[in-house]
Amino acid sequence: MQNSLKRMWASLGLLAAIAAVAASTATAAHKAVNIVIWTDSDRAAAVTKVAGDWAAKNGATVKVVTKNFGDIRDNLATVAAADAPDVITAAHDWTGKLAANGLVVPVFPSATVKKQFPSYTLNAFSYGTAVKKLYGVPVAVENIGLVVNTKLAKAPKTFSQLETEALAQKKKSHSAFGIAVQQGTGGDAYHMYPFFSGLGGYVFGTNKAGNLDPSDIGVANPAFLKNASLINKWNKEGLISSKVDDAAAKNAFLKGQAAFWITGPWNADTLKKSGLSFKVMQMPAIVKPSVPFLGVQGFMVTKFAADHGVTGAATDLVTNFMASPSAQTQLAAANFRPPANLKAHSSDPVLAQFSAASKGGVPMPNIPQMDSVWGDLGQAWVKSTKGSGATPAATAFKTAARAIADKIG
Repeated sequence: MQNSLKRMWASLGLLAAIAAVAASTATAAHKAVNIVIWTDSDRAAAVTKVAGDWAAKNGATVKVVTKNFGDIRDNLATVAAADAPDVITAAHDWTGKLAANGLVVPVFPSATVKKQFPSYTLNAFSYGTAVKKLYGVPVAVENIGLVVNTKLAKAPKTFSQLETEALAQKKKSHSAFGIAVQQGTGGDAYHMYPFFSGLGGYVFGTNKAGNLDPSDIGVANPAFLKNASLINKWNKEGLISSKVDDAAAKNAFLKGQAAFWITGPWNADTLKKSGLSFKVMQMPAIVKPSVPFLGVQGFMVTKFAADHGVTGAATDLVTNFMASPSAQTQLAAANFRPPANLKAHSSDPVLAQFSAASKGGVPMPNIPQMDSVWGDLGQAWVKSTKGSGATPAATAFKTAARAIADKIG
């Protein structure tokens, strides 16, 4: 009996020792978790702070690497696994390409978390030809609006009023254009989208399943072509000009040479510091509502998280912590973008005006074929609004539509 008790106590002691070693190893492994996040300079400080809060609570470490925003997407395809990120800050329209190439993995927030987001923000990060999966958690939303210098012009209720007041200020200030909207030699289909949608244009239609249909290209659809002569009129009178780039548009508005500026919330701080009296609104309807493109930004978990053995931690960071109202409130304050989470708060009145200008907006298509659209659609605007020698709008957009269809195949 005594020998049996000795053996029992010895066994219990061994089990306790094994459990202690296992617990120690688990703790060490948990503390050894290191998450690498790629983000851009605009968000780096906020991401570092917010992700650092998560790391402190979870005994992990976070390394934030700053890159140019577009390079995050492009470099993800070429980076060595050892140097790759586990989490990236991303634009929703990258989703199709990154998912199709297997560079990001699906995420599965709880139903409670998903209810905190507008459906369009979740759809923006969803992709799949048969079954759609969510590949990112929305963090911020953005869109452009029409900024009005209220000392120089009244907030227009109609496009005709906008046109009249913009041309009156153009004449008064001896400017080369009436509305400060950026294009430049490379074109800018994003900033021109309110004009495009207002004339009846669209990029892709949808199929019976409700998915974007790359075979239905609306760049030169009949309704748009019927209204395209208005572009020729705007070009002739100098209402808009493709010679105007970002710097020229901003400078013209801030100096009072233009009473109207089409821009987004990234210039909210510039507007607040300008000393100008201004109002942000949606551009008035032309023939149809002049709605903007909607951009959604968020966080994605990359395939490299599995290679690094941190998939669980990276997923928790993205789907639980970064999705929370408190995290999104902090990010919104630093990024000058309205938060995606409906329970998050932004007290900034200028951001609120930009949000109001998003009504009815169209999320930028997130399918891979969108890469074949930007350049040609932008160039159609460049060619038709360059002043003297401009290509008739109907011709420019028909040419763009054919080129896009050829690229998509």
